[in-house]
Amino acid sequence: MTRFDSRRRVSTYTSVWMPTGDETAHGVAGYFAGGYSSAGLLSGIDKITFPDDTKSTLSATLTGAAEGLSQGGMANSGVAGYVSGGVGAANLSRIDKITFPADTKSTLSATLSVAVANPAAMANSGTAGYVGGGHDGSNVRSHIDKITFSSESRSTLSATLTSAANQLSAMANSSVAGYFGGGTGGSPYYHSNIDKITFADDSKSTLSATLTTARGYMGGVADSGVAGYFGGGGDAGGNLSGIDKITFPADTKSTLSATLTSAVSQMGSMANSGVAGYFGGGEASAGYLTRIDKITFSSDSKSTLSATLTSARRDLAGFADSGTL
Repeated sequence: MTRFDSRRRVSTYTSVWMPTGDETAHGVAGYFAGGYSSAGLLSGIDKITFPDDTKSTLSATLTGAAEGLSQGGMANSGVAGYVSGGVGAANLSRIDKITFPADTKSTLSATLSVAVANPAAMANSGTAGYVGGGHDGSNVRSHIDKITFSSESRSTLSATLTSAANQLSAMANSSVAGYFGGGTGGSPYYHSNIDKITFADDSKSTLSATLTTARGYMGGVADSGVAGYFGGGGDAGGNLSGIDKITFPADTKSTLSATLTSAVSQMGSMANSGVAGYFGGGEASAGYLTRIDKITFSSDSKSTLSATLTSARRDLAGFADSGTL
């Protein structure tokens, strides 16, 4: 650990599509991108197709091999997913875009305001994505960049994280608010606070609820409209397997009886909102992992996919296409 969507209810009433009474978005696939393996930096992107949870690997890759990528997941569901920041030969400000459903890769002309490793990302699907915190090579950051999906332009919020944080994670209750949790940097080194960005005005508040354990290096997923989850990570005592749940809209915290298969940090995470969240890869006591754990939202139970990542890795990014109506 030394290194450094949602149940989205989008109406598409057109002459070729009319509602049939099914008001549930149908998830399409989740993606795990980049990271670091025993062979070095990676650029490949694995795809987990819902609902059968089969794995394939895209022909498209990230613009360059990188680790320390945006954690938590940023996607405009039904349109595209985004991977930002990270470390290649140096810290990156790049934002790569995977367009759904063709799974083609392009790179935005807009960049992050600062080249950062280990930021966190989440999205108000249909509107904008947010990338917060990270390490610029000299300092831990508290700023939050906003990527407006319609124009793919970048602005920076006047609101900032309560504490500058590196190796934090994020998740979102789409159309309502996004949450940045935990992280490292400063004193105390490990953070337990959870900051909330209200999407209506991009204002920041801090929850009275905190993570069970101050930690960094964790994953974040959300069942939009219901609850968000922060799982795994590491603290001064080592890697963790516990999963905290933030129930919307009260923003109360509980801890699941289910845990990740083993204590693990630096994993990727993504969610098929309304169905399940997925934590993939990471570093455990036995080394880098290919494993993908699944948290079924209806029961908060954990299972492990038979499908695995193409290679064992840590410090990867995740995002998902939870579909549209």
